[in-house]
Amino acid sequence: MMSDNVAKAKIPEIDRSVVRDELEVDLKELADALWVAKIPIVVFTMLCALMSVWYAMSIPNQYKAEAVLAPAQQQSSGLSGALGQLGGLASLAGVSVGGSGANESKIAQKVMNSWSFIDQFIKDNQLEAAVFAVEGWDQSANRARYNSDLYNSTSQQWLIEGEDGSIRGPSSWDLFVTFSEKLTVVENKTTDLVTVSIEHYSPQQAKQWLDMFVDAINQHMQLRQMVKVTSNIAYLQAQIEKTSIAEMKEVFYTIIQEQIKSKMLAEASPEYVFVAVSPSMVPERKSQPKRAIICVLITFFGGMIAVGITLLRHIIRRNVGHS
Repeated sequence: MMSDNVAKAKIPEIDRSVVRDELEVDLKELADALWVAKIPIVVFTMLCALMSVWYAMSIPNQYKAEAVLAPAQQQSSGLSGALGQLGGLASLAGVSVGGSGANESKIAQKVMNSWSFIDQFIKDNQLEAAVFAVEGWDQSANRARYNSDLYNSTSQQWLIEGEDGSIRGPSSWDLFVTFSEKLTVVENKTTDLVTVSIEHYSPQQAKQWLDMFVDAINQHMQLRQMVKVTSNIAYLQAQIEKTSIAEMKEVFYTIIQEQIKSKMLAEASPEYVFVAVSPSMVPERKSQPKRAIICVLITFFGGMIAVGITLLRHIIRRNVGHS
């Protein structure tokens, strides 16, 4: 008990008024330092503001084309019911009779964001230069402006230097990353509607690319279904030749009949996986850059940098003076 009292006695009490006075003196000192350097701070901030305006105006406009898609119903009610009844038998036979439109939609969304699909889309439509080398759009001439360090638009030659010193075009991964930055695929979990958008320096090109992209995913999923159904039919026909049980042959023939119907329906459905609820339109307003926000942020941080440098110089001078 005595030791605790002795310990407490050794701890000096802190005079809060003294601490408050010192804090007020320090804050006043810093405020005076900022006031003395007010002209350099204002000048530096104004320079940052002018630089932000120049930078914001140098960024070309981009436009976002957008389409709202709904999962297509690949199967009529009669066919869907027949496939539902045969689903158990088909699974026993080792055959998949297909899924719902919602499931196909989810698969299609994964495919749309995949490296292989985007790479094939770019190659099929010869968009390599348009995706990777375009850095703006000449509205008066209605043509793309290419980065002269990457691509010679006159000779249509790439100017990218590889690690071995050779001149090459962009890699498949470079094209995928660049295109993915322009592409957005978002699903509404409540309605199952899918919003797909593509940004481009030209509003017309943005709409054209988006329409091409939606057509490409529909064709891809349509071909995927037809290949699967054709494989199923070939497998079932092989099973018919192997079995001598009449009842099993009848089941296989029934499944084959439904698979043929599914294949015919897929062939007759250009909008196989997605139907446009709100088709794309040529955007009239730019999606970026947000020039006002850019100017405000650069000006604000420029002012903060000027204030920080001023306070840092003051603290260094004071410490040197005290030493």
